[in-house]
Amino acid sequence: MGFLFPSSVEDYLALGEAAYFLVQDNPSVVVTLVLGIAVAAVLALYILLLLVAHFPRRETDSECTYLTVAPSGEISGPQPLPNTTDYLSNSTVTPSPSDPPVYVSVIVPAFNESLRLPLMLAEAVDFLTQNYTTLGWEILLVDDGSNDNTSQSALAWVQSYLKSHSTTPFTPSSIRVITLTKNRGKGGAVTHGMRHARGAYTIFADADGATRFSDLSALLAALQSLQSTPPKSPSAIAVGSRAHMVHTAAVVQRSFIRNLLMYTFHFYLGVMGISSIKDTQCGFKLFSREAAVTVFRGMYTEGWIFDVEILLRAERAGIKVAEVPVNWHEVEGTKMELVRDSVVMALDLLILRAGYATGVYQYAVGA
Repeated sequence: MGFLFPSSVEDYLALGEAAYFLVQDNPSVVVTLVLGIAVAAVLALYILLLLVAHFPRRETDSECTYLTVAPSGEISGPQPLPNTTDYLSNSTVTPSPSDPPVYVSVIVPAFNESLRLPLMLAEAVDFLTQNYTTLGWEILLVDDGSNDNTSQSALAWVQSYLKSHSTTPFTPSSIRVITLTKNRGKGGAVTHGMRHARGAYTIFADADGATRFSDLSALLAALQSLQSTPPKSPSAIAVGSRAHMVHTAAVVQRSFIRNLLMYTFHFYLGVMGISSIKDTQCGFKLFSREAAVTVFRGMYTEGWIFDVEILLRAERAGIKVAEVPVNWHEVEGTKMELVRDSVVMALDLLILRAGYATGVYQYAVGA
């Protein structure tokens, strides 16, 4: 005999009455049912989190190499990249003589940036050669799977620069071009560069040159002040901030939807418990070597929201962070699709917080 669904109001009333008496006679049934539904819901949400959580792919062999311009002016063959951990004071690995430590490393994530990149490189190289030639510096351009000629454009710029300067102000291998075989996202490109930098201090800077590169001096001063302030620690971070520009023409004259999304995102960050840093998304952040290793060896997020994960990991590790005002201007040609990427960032932030809260993501991981 098949199950018959109620077909009238009377049938539903009778069914409700039977359920009422069942509950009255067996209250434990309700408790068991509610607990069962709750456990099933939590389990379903956990499985969903596992499905949407991001776990970065392993580096390929070619991604662990770089190209540069040889002293002859020719583009070199692939050269092996060092690991940042090799330069820690407690490391048991001796870096290769061809990879001596430097004072400042600059990580430039780039995706289809062949047009905007030359201006940024020119500004960065001019500043670095004027201020850090004796101490040593390097630029790691991480081509994030571009489908234009970003890598070739960078190498061509180096060749042109060296030809136009009779006295070479830097060794050709100071500018290293790394090409990822498949696009990871800005966060993934930055993380890759941070894991292969030689600098005592490492900064990532956007390829569009929107932030004035000479502001590196202000970030470095702030970071070193943190290092020397009790309790003293070699681990410290200084982040560039545009928060002081909220009411300037650079921001006010942007489109209504862009500013609306900006304020909405800041509110959302506050709801998610991230309010200590006023501008989390500025693409100009400086790390001591020790802080870079601690933060980037366990990064999960490779999209736009990676800046927030940096700050979460730094806070959990007890790393001091300074927010430093920088000079910034809008540059045409952004790769961000405003509405779509804003929604993605909101979802990624939710996944990020849930991932760490549930243990799907771990703060302490191996290198």
